[in-house]
Amino acid sequence: MSNLPAIPETTPKPPIPRGKMLPGVAGIAMFLLFLTLVNVFGALQNAFGTGAGKYGVLAICTMLGVGLFGLLRMRRFGWAMVAGACVVLTAGYFYGFRLTYSPGYLVQGLLVLVFFLYLIRPDVRDRML
Repeated sequence: MSNLPAIPETTPKPPIPRGKMLPGVAGIAMFLLFLTLVNVFGALQNAFGTGAGKYGVLAICTMLGVGLFGLLRMRRFGWAMVAGACVVLTAGYFYGFRLTYSPGYLVQGLLVLVFFLYLIRPDVRDRML
């Protein structure tokens, strides 16, 4: 045996900086804010019809916008709303791919699924206030 000092098995972890934003969260928020704005302008131009489709898209965009601004302030309600919106968007894109077999729906669905998987990581979730 050598005369080296014993190394403790567990080293104390530094505290998690709560309220500090990760670059991935900012990127996700920017992309989803862009997506929300495009859908709002599309709804205002009657791209989704003039009835329930238009007002449904506007309601979803409003909820996603509130969630995004909550996420940018690192609030837990914003994180929950954006994570739920990512699940709904992923399901919608995969359903659109199933109906049309357009690869664009599949690519967008996989991208939003990656966003959801990033948001549910424990180190991201623990930073929320």
